Amino acid sequence: MEKLLVKLVVHGVMITALIYLMSNATLMSALLAALGIGIVAYLLGDLLILPRTSNIVATIADAVLVFAMLWIIADAADWTLNLTEILVITVLAGVFEYFFHMWLLRDHTPVRRQRV
Repeated sequence: MEKLLVKLVVHGVMITALIYLMSNATLMSALLAALGIGIVAYLLGDLLILPRTSNIVATIADAVLVFAMLWIIADAADWTLNLTEILVITVLAGVFEYFFHMWLLRDHTPVRRQRV
């Protein structure tokens, strides 16, 4: 739970600030988008993809997810984010994800079967 909270706080602060500063999004809509992206990225990238693949694969998947969700949300909300701005947010989120995944992998202890 602690790791999810860290992810949501970082996504909440970093992505919200970037969306808010780079577009015509309101603070609340940027915050909701950032939290939504953080939750979906945690469920798909961290819980589903990362344990089955590698950090690089999970980071790329998370970055693609951030890009796609930002593109869709920006279009639906009629924000003024352009391709370059979405790419900047995606790259910064990807850098965070790479180090976040390293933290997850370092702290993950596989369950070992006990010999009886």
